[in-house]
Amino acid sequence: MLDIPLDVQANLPVLIVLTPLLGGVIATFTGRGVLPWLWSTLVTGVTFALTIQMMMTLLASGEPFISYELGNWPKWWGIEYRVDLLNAFILLVVAGIGFITTVYARLSVQDEIPDDRHNVFYAVWILAITGLLGITITGDAFNVYVLLEISSLTVYALIAMGKDRDRRALTASLRYLILGSVGASFILLGIGYLMMVTGTLNMEDMHNQLLRMPDLDTNRTILVAFALLVVGLSLKMALYPLHMWLPKAYTYAPSAVSALLAATATKVGVYMAFRFLFGIFGVGFSFYAMPSHFVLLGMASLGIIFSSLTAIRQTNAKSLLAYSSVGQIGYIVAGFSLANPNGVAGSIVHIFNHAVTKGGMFMALGAIAYRVGGTDMKHLRGLGKRMPLTAGALALGGLGLIGFPLTAGFISKWYLVSGALDAGMWQLAVVVLIGSLFALVYVWKIIEALFFGEPTGRTAEATEAPLSMLIPIWVLIGLSIYFGVDTSFTADVATRAASSLLGGLP
Repeated sequence: MLDIPLDVQANLPVLIVLTPLLGGVIATFTGRGVLPWLWSTLVTGVTFALTIQMMMTLLASGEPFISYELGNWPKWWGIEYRVDLLNAFILLVVAGIGFITTVYARLSVQDEIPDDRHNVFYAVWILAITGLLGITITGDAFNVYVLLEISSLTVYALIAMGKDRDRRALTASLRYLILGSVGASFILLGIGYLMMVTGTLNMEDMHNQLLRMPDLDTNRTILVAFALLVVGLSLKMALYPLHMWLPKAYTYAPSAVSALLAATATKVGVYMAFRFLFGIFGVGFSFYAMPSHFVLLGMASLGIIFSSLTAIRQTNAKSLLAYSSVGQIGYIVAGFSLANPNGVAGSIVHIFNHAVTKGGMFMALGAIAYRVGGTDMKHLRGLGKRMPLTAGALALGGLGLIGFPLTAGFISKWYLVSGALDAGMWQLAVVVLIGSLFALVYVWKIIEALFFGEPTGRTAEATEAPLSMLIPIWVLIGLSIYFGVDTSFTADVATRAASSLLGGLP
């Protein structure tokens, strides 16, 4: 373990949220120049170290979860932070991506955001990460909504800050605000209805109260709550066809923001779905009494196919990757909708695999935008000759999206296909295969432009990306390759977390 004082270890769950919360507030007063970035790097680095320690503490304890009651209030009345293998894993992903993208962001933010707004940008940046971490760690349903609003409002602001490069960032932010507010309202109403029938906001207590109800399958209030939550969560996950906020948001946001959102925001939305569908309602109700898996599998399958087809038609590489992300969310949702060990494990491991792969690819596009001023396909032509390391990272990330062997994406799809066959749903296995073939087409568009086109204009004069950008890019792309070869950590954690979820543990 890391050499952390015992008093700190005892308060790790709350420190993981409190550290970036205070850091974000303080960032507002860091002024101009490099100081806002240095402070943000320190805050996100410390937060990442705390999540590593949290994972190590949980694994060493041998317990299924660690419970932390805020203010010494009993969890039935106060707010409980609960850490199990699933959310310890998600915390690690969010904090790790947050730290790496912050390291990467310095030159990109200097290029895209006016200097007098850097302190505000990094303050909002850290608070967005705070909200995502808080959603992941809390065991209180209403606290989920509060932290969801913190993360959402800050993300809207981060996207809008891309207006200095492209004013379409404002309309993208407004679209996300409208649809995000609708989704959050559905989630709040669903939580309210659940509180009406259970008398509690603690997720574990909600689960226990629901299990005691003899009319669980027919209680109209519970059925309405379930429907509201499924719709609201689908909007937050950007599950097809409720994904319309995502492509524009990813395309017109500042480059560093696109990388952070693509790697974390929708993944936390998926985590919320795990917590509500598996943790509160339970597998028996969510996927059998209410056969939502048929609906979710249908939406996920359509998302895999149609978003991939749309990605193929894009002429902007960021937009292409944005539509690709909708399809990748389809893989994740399809996995947990199978409600069997391989499917759920594939869903969990794909959260990590897609985060590092897509995060690295958006960073690479940000480096290209930094050098040549844009990410249209015309800007990519011939860059394999001018920026070989950046282009190579982008190409390797593309192989991960396809699910090429020895990449992390292959491991995810192997589990998903295994889960589909275990469930007797060979049709889903075919969808995964078709989605991979379509991914091959749109990834080839990028590779063809990079390595087979001739550079013109600014592209012909481009030089390799700065080292401060290249290192974070290759850290993420390197992780996508490493965990495609050695799956001992990610697959083991995913399998154990899947077993816990399917065992009915809240």
